[in-house]
Amino acid sequence: MKYLITESQIDRVIFKYLDNQDFIRIDKGNNIYFANSKGDKYAQIRYAMSDGWCFIDENLFEEISNFFSLEDSNEVIGKWVENTLQMKVADTEITPDEFIDELRIPRN
Repeated sequence: MKYLITESQIDRVIFKYLDNQDFIRIDKGNNIYFANSKGDKYAQIRYAMSDGWCFIDENLFEEISNFFSLEDSNEVIGKWVENTLQMKVADTEITPDEFIDELRIPRN
């Protein structure tokens, strides 16, 4: 049996999924980080308040894309960040492992 769901319905389901990840929000300088726990070295998502860019860990991107059978989940993850922070996301970027330092959480 096949079901047709609208874009807003899938967005709501993915928002709920991301909400249930229980990310820890860490505000550092001009960035907001979403990490799995306080002691994490790297975030799953980093939002840069200076320019509205949202950096998403490649593994999270692939997890959402594969689980929900999406070709590209960065837009909906960006919408979730906008909704959660009530701030505008100018653009999103998937951060592959070789550029993981983009997601490093400063310790100071």
